[in-house]
Amino acid sequence: MSDSDFEKATNASLQNVEITNDFDDSLIVCIDCRQEFVWTAGEQAFYFDKNLLNPPKRCKECKNAKNHRLAAIEIGRLTGKRQRIEVKADCARCLQTTTVPFYPCQGRPVYCRACFIEMNSEIANGANGTS
Repeated sequence: MSDSDFEKATNASLQNVEITNDFDDSLIVCIDCRQEFVWTAGEQAFYFDKNLLNPPKRCKECKNAKNHRLAAIEIGRLTGKRQRIEVKADCARCLQTTTVPFYPCQGRPVYCRACFIEMNSEIANGANGTS
């Protein structure tokens, strides 16, 4: 490969990099709080440079809260003492925001205390009434 061929190849690759680094801010909905947050062009360029393929799923506050929960779980694992965590979630029945002592997963519904007690009493009464 001659020097002129190398320069042409280098210039062509630099032009491709400039095209791919032309990012625009985009809105993403947080999977935890369901609020929109901005994924800035700078953050997208960082992801591109690090070869990260998936965009973020959580806003900064929810990501920090998740990291705090993971740290509490790790501390509990290392010390043998259970760490108390609280996670904000929306009740699947009345849609009010509540806190639960676990991280909701697998798309299962989460209920506030009032709805949970009401549902369990309906189940208990229904089971007793049908016997």
